[in-house]
Amino acid sequence: MRVGKRIFDFLVALVLLVLLSPLMAALVILLWYKKEGPVFFMQTRTGRAGRPFTLLKFRTMSGPRDERGNLLRDEQRLTPFGSWLRQSSLDELPQLFCVLTGEMSLVGPRPLLPEYLPLYSEEQNRRHEVLPGITGLAQVKGRNRLSWEEKFRYDTWYVRHGSFLLDLKILFWTFRPLISKEHVYPKGRLSVVPFNGNRQSA
Repeated sequence: MRVGKRIFDFLVALVLLVLLSPLMAALVILLWYKKEGPVFFMQTRTGRAGRPFTLLKFRTMSGPRDERGNLLRDEQRLTPFGSWLRQSSLDELPQLFCVLTGEMSLVGPRPLLPEYLPLYSEEQNRRHEVLPGITGLAQVKGRNRLSWEEKFRYDTWYVRHGSFLLDLKILFWTFRPLISKEHVYPKGRLSVVPFNGNRQSA
């Protein structure tokens, strides 16, 4: 499956980048014009086999800091335009370049921060047996309304049962929450609660 999945990912990502290039160019211009920080947000995330890579998104938050030089809370830094980008999931479009380079897949567990690596159980760590995805089973089953434990259960189920047909189903199921803007944020919050290990329920 892996070779066929890679070919499918590459071709679909390439076609989408060509088709969406006018939209992406317009977003770059708008973000540059607003001058609220760099156009792109780049962050180290964990990929297949635990290897780090650079995740790419359109920036949705500005960079104000407190008197000690610490960034303000996400809720204080999220810009109105950035909120719209998140709700429409357009901020995720630059990750298509990560698919082209082979660091991500269209479908797979979402890539998380490297500092979470020591916190996973042995079963949860199986999410790194496959490439991380732009969308995944956890995203279509509830996205940020799920607890961390629920997300990881869907991730590991996908690792065990992944197939080309399942990927097609997940891609199809992704459109509904995108259109309806469902589960973009956790209930009552504008940012995801950090994963602190299996003693918590997020």
